[in-house]
Amino acid sequence: MSAVTASLTRITALILRHMYLLRGSWARMAELVYWPTVQLCIWGFFTNFFTSRSPWLEQAFGVLIAGVLLWEITVRSQIGVCLAFLEEIWSRNLGSLFVTPLRPLEFAASLASMGLIRVILGVGPAALIALLFYDYSLFAMGPILLLFFSQLILMGWAMGIALSGVVLRVGLGAENLAWMGTFILAPIAGIYYPVDSLPGWIQPISYALPASHVFEGMRAVMFGKPVPWNHLLAAIGLNAVYMVGAAYVFHRCFNAARKAGKLLQTGE
Repeated sequence: MSAVTASLTRITALILRHMYLLRGSWARMAELVYWPTVQLCIWGFFTNFFTSRSPWLEQAFGVLIAGVLLWEITVRSQIGVCLAFLEEIWSRNLGSLFVTPLRPLEFAASLASMGLIRVILGVGPAALIALLFYDYSLFAMGPILLLFFSQLILMGWAMGIALSGVVLRVGLGAENLAWMGTFILAPIAGIYYPVDSLPGWIQPISYALPASHVFEGMRAVMFGKPVPWNHLLAAIGLNAVYMVGAAYVFHRCFNAARKAGKLLQTGE
C-alpha cells in the first residue's frame, strides 16, 4: 500500500466514524438543520414584511436571502470542523487516535471533510425551504455560485482548524471560541449590507475577510453588474494565506499539546 493510499484510508476511516455518529443521533441531525432553517425563516419573513413597504427592499429581497444562505455555508463549515474535533475530546479519543500512524494534518483533513458534509446536510434543506417559501433559488446566480461557495467553505475550514488547535493547546476552557468564531465576524463581513456602509476605520478590517469580498461580489452579480473578479481573486488570495496559517497554528498547537501530555488528559 502506497503512502498516499494509506493516508487516504486513515482520513476516510475518521470521516466514517463521524458519519456513524451523525446517523445514530437524531439530536445531531436536528442541530444541523435547525440553525440554517431558523435563520432563513426569520430573515425571509422579515424581508417579506418590508417588501410591500419599500421598493429598494423589493429589489434586494434575493440579496438578503442569498446572504443568509451563503453565510450559513461559512458558519456550518467552521462549526462542523470544530464539532468533529470536540467529539474526539468529549469521548477522550485523541490518545487512541494518535497512537496509530495518523498524522496531525490527516486529522485536520478529516475535520475539514466533516465540515463540508455538515454544510451540505445543513444548508441543503434551508435552500429547499427558500425555494418553497420564498420562490428563491440560490442556483439562479449560475456557475459563479461555485466560486462563492468554495471561498466561504475555505474560510470556514481555516477558522475551524485554527480554533481546534487553540482548544487542543489551551483545553476545554477555550471551547466557547468554537461556537463564537464566525458569529463575532458577522457584523463586519458585509453579509446583509455593503462594506462601505461600515465606519471607515472598520472597512480595512472587513476587507481582510474573504467573506466580505464574496458578499460584495454576490451583490454585484445579483444587481446585474459584471462579475467582480478583483473581489474573487482577493478572496482566493486571503484564503490561501489563512489556510496555510491555520495548518501552521494547528501543527504547532498539536506539538505543544503532545509534549504537555494533553492528548491523553483532555476530555470532559
